[in-house]
Amino acid sequence: MFLTKEEESILAGEQGNGRRRAMELLVAVGKVYGAERLVPITSAHLSGVSYKTIGEGGIDFLKEMSQDCKVTVRTTLNPSGMDSERWKEMHVSEEFARKQLDIIECYGRLGVQTTCSCTPYLSINVPNRGDTIAWAESSALSYANSVLGARTNREGGPGALAASIIGKTPLYGLHLDVNRVPTVVIEAEMREDLLDYALLGHAIGSKIGGAVPFIRGVRPGTDQLKIMAAAMAAAGSVAMFHVDRVTPDSASQDLKGLEVIRIDSKELRTLKDKVTSGKEPDLIALGCPHLSENEVRHLASIVKGKRKAKDTDVWFCTSRDVKARCPKEVSELERIGNVVCDTCMIVTPIEGVYSCTATNSCKACSYLPSLCSQKVVCESAEALLGSVMQ
Repeated sequence: MFLTKEEESILAGEQGNGRRRAMELLVAVGKVYGAERLVPITSAHLSGVSYKTIGEGGIDFLKEMSQDCKVTVRTTLNPSGMDSERWKEMHVSEEFARKQLDIIECYGRLGVQTTCSCTPYLSINVPNRGDTIAWAESSALSYANSVLGARTNREGGPGALAASIIGKTPLYGLHLDVNRVPTVVIEAEMREDLLDYALLGHAIGSKIGGAVPFIRGVRPGTDQLKIMAAAMAAAGSVAMFHVDRVTPDSASQDLKGLEVIRIDSKELRTLKDKVTSGKEPDLIALGCPHLSENEVRHLASIVKGKRKAKDTDVWFCTSRDVKARCPKEVSELERIGNVVCDTCMIVTPIEGVYSCTATNSCKACSYLPSLCSQKVVCESAEALLGSVMQ
């Protein structure tokens, strides 16, 4: 892989150990994927934040990297393992909290914006169409590629961190036009509520793996696109998709000769039953990906004037930024449950407290059994909230 003199000097350690290690990682990845060179990025988004997922090894790595280098582009952070202010209400142990705060502090020393959210594209980190970026977090990078028209590969946490430190990423994969074209057509016939979009994403991801789908028959908005993208990325490894007349590059795509897969409401109902493995949830968790301002307002309208009739815990997971913009709605939701920030049901240690979690997110349905030892109830937000109110 071609390196400039500046890049070679970084690789030789002339700009410090942290930048040397970051460059070594980028060069190794570039060689594996046949990249010709590195290209500049405008932003990064990092995964690998929860102590639950990165453990002691992750803390040691971050402490070493934060000793002598900083990120050089706008860099944001994925959800951590707890609400930094309300972790005791989430039944998180003091030891876990101390370790988690250590991790956040390391990222802060690196110059990373430590607002922990999986939807940075809704507020604090919004790439422009055509921007080259290096994002981890499968749902966010899929949204950035597909809906915003930015360009990123499906980065892992260390790769995205290395790119943010150097300000460049290897040129391969979805940075190239040839890899961004559709490889399969999806014909969808369904209702257009939020749960159906989650189920559609799960069905597509399960069927096509890492292909690039062109989806016809639906007209999703922002909230539908983000929950569908998350489900596709979790059930498969979809990092790029097109929606007919919705996503920015859909009009110019050539679909001749592509396989066509049909998915209808009947199949989605069957899938909902398939991913449901529990009956009586002890936690209802909404906001995977994090709830948008529009979703917070919608959920608040559902619970307005009602009172909670069951002792089932309810979490509304969102970013701290969205919470600050909806104070009245947050107060309404707090009568029913906790509005938690910085985290979500997947990356926090719920398995020590709960055994069955209900959600409208098919991304969460994919991960809760394996990462959190949970039975799962897959249902719409309206039905779940209705089940605990009167």
